[in-house]
Amino acid sequence: MQAVTDTISKLADTANHAAQQLATVPDQELRFGDLLIKGGWVMVPIGILAVLGLVIFFERYFTIRKASKDENNLMQQVRGSILSGNLDSAIVLCRNSNSPLGRMLQKGLLRIGRPIKDIEGAIENIGKLEVSKLEKNIGILGIVAGIAPMFGFLGTIAGVIKIFYDISKTDNISMGVISGGLYVKMVTSAAGLFVGIVAYVCYHILNMMVDKVILKLETDAIEFIDLLEEPSK
Repeated sequence: MQAVTDTISKLADTANHAAQQLATVPDQELRFGDLLIKGGWVMVPIGILAVLGLVIFFERYFTIRKASKDENNLMQQVRGSILSGNLDSAIVLCRNSNSPLGRMLQKGLLRIGRPIKDIEGAIENIGKLEVSKLEKNIGILGIVAGIAPMFGFLGTIAGVIKIFYDISKTDNISMGVISGGLYVKMVTSAAGLFVGIVAYVCYHILNMMVDKVILKLETDAIEFIDLLEEPSK
């Protein structure tokens, strides 16, 4: 009985000593910056894609926003000039507006005297050019949204391959070795997915903004054509 008591006492002392040692081990904080660095070389192209996507988004965002500004005053001024017969004044107004709508109306005004079909065709052609300018580089965001996650998965797969290669060399199949290397390599997948999701959202935001501008330009173009036909009614 005494032997059992001594054994239990020794086990308790050992457990207490182990607990004290664990308590004295400083906690290692998981820092975001350190994880990015440990992600390896794949983090470089992912970072480049992230910067590229942000630059394109903000550049296109402000360009499209400028093109989508309210042009009701321009239409009213052009209408007044046309009804009063002062076409030169209407052309100057459109030229000074420096906007997609202004360039479309200017092209239509310069075609006055020709058949309506010719005027509509000229306006439509200018409209297509203006829309193409607004959509410039937006497709690159779609590419970033597609390949950024692929780079992330590539980094993770490369890391897993390296982990198992090291295991085959050292014959050390401990969970510490596997999990310690794997959680670091999973950072590339997380980073790639994050960049891809942000680029995907930005891509569709810009497309919706462009669609809104297209709808407004088409509405104003129809109003302009109706305005030209009013005197003949």
